[in-house]
Amino acid sequence: MFFDLLKKRRSIRRFTDQPIEKEKIDGLMKAALLSPSSRGIRPWEFVVVDDRETLTALSQCKPHGASFLKSAALGIAVVADPSGSDVWVEDASIASVYLLLAAEAQGLGACWSQIRKRNYNEETSSADRVAELLGLPTGYAVEAIIAVGYPAEEKRSYTDNDLKWEKVHYNRYGQKEPS
Repeated sequence: MFFDLLKKRRSIRRFTDQPIEKEKIDGLMKAALLSPSSRGIRPWEFVVVDDRETLTALSQCKPHGASFLKSAALGIAVVADPSGSDVWVEDASIASVYLLLAAEAQGLGACWSQIRKRNYNEETSSADRVAELLGLPTGYAVEAIIAVGYPAEEKRSYTDNDLKWEKVHYNRYGQKEPS
C-alpha cells in the first residue's frame, strides 16, 4: 500500500474549486506534526492559508513555480526558526514531504513550491515576501509552500519501469551489486 501511494503521488498544479474539509486539513497537519525531526527539536511551524487574496499574493512570490497557488484551496507555508536548529532546512523538507504524501493519501492533489533561496524580485527574496504576507516573526525562515486542493488534472502513476536503478550503488560508488 505504501509503495502504491509513492507511485501514485505526482505534483498537481491544477485544482478544482472544491473546498477541503476540516477533517482533511486536520489530517494534513497531523502528518506534518508527526514528521521526524533531528534530535526531536521540531523547529518547523505551519501557516495554513485558505484566504483567496492571500493565496493570490503568495502565487506571485517568485517569477516562476508558484502560480498554481492561486487556484489551490490551501497553501501551507512550512516555516521555521533557524536559531532553534542547525538542520531546520532538512526538518522542514521532511515535513513538506509528509504533507505531500498525506494529501495523496486523502485523495487530494499537492505541489511543492520552493521558497528558500528564491527571489521575489531583484531587491527582495521570496522568503522575505512570504514572511511579510504571512506576518511571520522576525528571523523566521520559509522553506516551501505546499499547494493543496482537489485535483483538476490526472497524471499517470509511476511504474517500476520509471525507476532509475542505475542511481543505486552498494558499499562504494559504481558498485552495482550488494556484497
